[in-house]
Amino acid sequence: MMNGWGWDSGWGTGGIIGMTIMMILWVAIIIAVVLLVVWLVRQTQGGAAAGPPAAGRGESALDILKARYARGEIDKAEFEEKKRDLIS
Repeated sequence: MMNGWGWDSGWGTGGIIGMTIMMILWVAIIIAVVLLVVWLVRQTQGGAAAGPPAAGRGESALDILKARYARGEIDKAEFEEKKRDLIS
């Protein structure tokens, strides 16, 4: 019978395989958390595919207002009110 650091101590093939699996699991968990954080940040900022802010694309304030109305973000009364503010 072998005591100490022999094959029966947990550092043999079973222990090494177990440690490797645990290390792979922890790396996968860390990657998943990082990807989740990146996804959440992009969701709150409109995403990377959204491009630069509308003003950076050369759109006028009236164009932006029309787009918001078309998307249903504002109703007709609010659209007309803001349009009057922009024109005057």
